[in-house]
Parts: sequence; C-alpha cells; structure tokens
Amino acid sequence: MMSIGEFARHLGVSVRMLRHYDALGLLVPARVDPVTGYRRYTAAQFDRANRLVAFKELGFPLERIGPVLDAELSVAELRAMLLLHRAQVAGRIAADEARLAEIERRLRSVEGGTMSALEFVVKSLPAVTVAQLVDTVADQPEIGATIGPMFGRLAEALSRGGIPLDRAGLAWYRPLDDGMQLAAAFPVTLREPTPALAAAGVEVAVLDAVERAVTVIHHGGMDTIGESWQALLKQVEERGCAPTGVAREIYLHMPMQEDPATWVTELQQPVG
Repeated sequence: MMSIGEFARHLGVSVRMLRHYDALGLLVPARVDPVTGYRRYTAAQFDRANRLVAFKELGFPLERIGPVLDAELSVAELRAMLLLHRAQVAGRIAADEARLAEIERRLRSVEGGTMSALEFVVKSLPAVTVAQLVDTVADQPEIGATIGPMFGRLAEALSRGGIPLDRAGLAWYRPLDDGMQLAAAFPVTLREPTPALAAAGVEVAVLDAVERAVTVIHHGGMDTIGESWQALLKQVEERGCAPTGVAREIYLHMPMQEDPATWVTELQQPVG
C-alpha cells in the first residue's frame, strides 16, 4: 500500500485534492488507520483515480462524476455521454463568443468607434417596384434570425421563376406599437407576382418615392450595423428632422463567400 503522499505523486494531483475526493466519496482510501487516521491506497485504485481525474479535466462537475464511475459504463455509453458533454461545452463556448462580440461592439460604441468617419448625405429616393416577403417580429434581437432566411426563400423563389437578381437586394423596416414589420426585397420589373411567386408568399409592391432622406454607407457586417444606424439617427436629430416612413437597407455589396468586413450597405432613413 501507498501513503496518501505517494499515491498523490504518482497520480499527479495534490494531497489536498485526494482528501477532497475522499470527503465526496469519489475516491475512498483502501484503508484508514484507526489510530493515526493515515490514508493508504493501493495500485489497483489507479484505474478509478485516472478516470476521475480525466473526467474532471474534461470539465465534468464532480457531482456528476461519481455516478459515472460507479456505473462502469460500456464504451458505447461512455461515447454517448462524451458526445453530449461536447455539445454542452460547444454551446457554452458559442455563448461566450457571442457575449465577447457584444462586449467588443459596446466598446466601439462607447469609444466612438469609426463613427466619425461616416459621411451622411441627404437626398431623394426614387420609387422602386420590388418582389418581397413581409413578416413581423416582436423584438429587435429577432430581426437578424428572421431577415436572413427570408432573403434565402425569396431568392430561391425568384430564381425558380426565372427572374434575374441583377439589382441590389434591400430590406425595409416599419416600427409597430408592439414590434417591427420588416421585408426582404429585390427590385423587379413585374407588375404583379406570378402564380408560382404568389404560392411562395411573394408579393409585388411599390416603395414610394421619398422627397428627403438621410443616408450613410456602412462598411462591414451586420454585427456592427446597429452602430451606423445609431449614428445616422443622431444626424437626423442634429439636422432638426424626424424619422418618417420606412427605413431601408440597400445591400450594395454582400457576397456570402467573402469576409463580412468587405460588405457595403447603404442605410436610408426618410425624414420630415
């Protein structure tokens, strides 16, 4: 038999940790001297000890490790458990990365970012006929997850109908009392939807001409576009105007196979 110090050294953990495992019932000494209280371990306990340490290093909570060690899982059961744990860890990493990206975005917003480089232009907007899919969302965070798939469905429907997508796509947004109405759209020469488009939920509409709008070019992905919108709305206020009608985003350059940092979007806010 080995002393607790010897066993700890060969296992590669501290004596304090072995005492902790003992207190939790995860790795009980083979023998405890009734007089001195000294713990003694056997070499046969290395198998359980090594599995315990491996699970702990994989990130399993200690309260979950005991039942796993006691169950003597088969290889298939162990693999299934590890796959589930991998999915949980991946989910936590994704959540942390999303939080980190949000922190970076907030830092840019607090520090002013590149907003000082934006150039705002006041201009009129011509009327445009579009094929569009329209939906509503309850909260702003739902927009990104909603508008992307809408563009996918719309592009597929237009492609199946032989309608060329030779002009920049656009989205428009209309605030509601309890949410936001939005649309994914492509300019078209149609006057009304074909039966196939109508069956896919696509409608043809005319976005009215706008006499006066404040616009700005946003460079980069959708994760930073909110900063450009905030800067644009500040400009609207500074010019003594008020937002009216529907806001638009014109996707001038947005190839999905390229880095989002290369994307170019024009933001258009009608004003009165």
